[in-house]
Amino acid sequence: MKKIWIIAKRELRSFFDSLMAYVMIVLFLGFSGFFTWLFGGDVFLVNQASLQSFFGISFWTLFFFIPAITMGLLADERKTGTIELLVTKPVSDWQIIAGKFLAAFLLICITLGLTLPYYFTVASIGKIDHGAVWMGYLGLLFMSASYISIGLFASSITSNQIVAFLIALFIGIVFHLIFGLVGSSSGGFIAGILGYLSLSTHYESMARGVIDTKDIFYFLSIIFTGLIGTELALSRRNISN
Repeated sequence: MKKIWIIAKRELRSFFDSLMAYVMIVLFLGFSGFFTWLFGGDVFLVNQASLQSFFGISFWTLFFFIPAITMGLLADERKTGTIELLVTKPVSDWQIIAGKFLAAFLLICITLGLTLPYYFTVASIGKIDHGAVWMGYLGLLFMSASYISIGLFASSITSNQIVAFLIALFIGIVFHLIFGLVGSSSGGFIAGILGYLSLSTHYESMARGVIDTKDIFYFLSIIFTGLIGTELALSRRNISN
């Protein structure tokens, strides 16, 4: 665990050293704050103490931001050759992957933590469903962890950051949008399967304040699959070398 934490701290420091963390945090707070307080279904327009508009815009904002965060985690190391130097140290591929995953996840946690004043402000001006809010945050964390694992996998199979970004975005679109759209236009057994595979279905359930073991299992399955895929990609690189 100590080695994982060392790698995570190194990556988290690099996020802030490159200004990526600051840019992402400012943009995320700007988008989420604008749509929560000023535009469309904002708190004052609906005249209801609710953060549903915040969770709705965060669902899409993080979808685009996370591939940008993860695209260089392994792709850049492959391009510069530092990944080869890293694997010569007494750390396993799994520790490298877990450390980088943890760094990206902590960055998301910091970003979401900075939105807590939205919650406290809304709670101070009206009666709010506290359970739904905390479940919404939990849903964002599960969704983010899922896309981080997908982004890590995309970054592990190429040395080009732009390609890694596009691969992660494409895979994300399939889970984020396509499964739901195709499922809604289908019927019977196929519709049920595609509906279950749709990430938005499980996120929206949690954002409404409903916790179900099938939703948690779904997110954990994506996270596990993405991380295993990343480890297999790194192992194949080691074998080819």
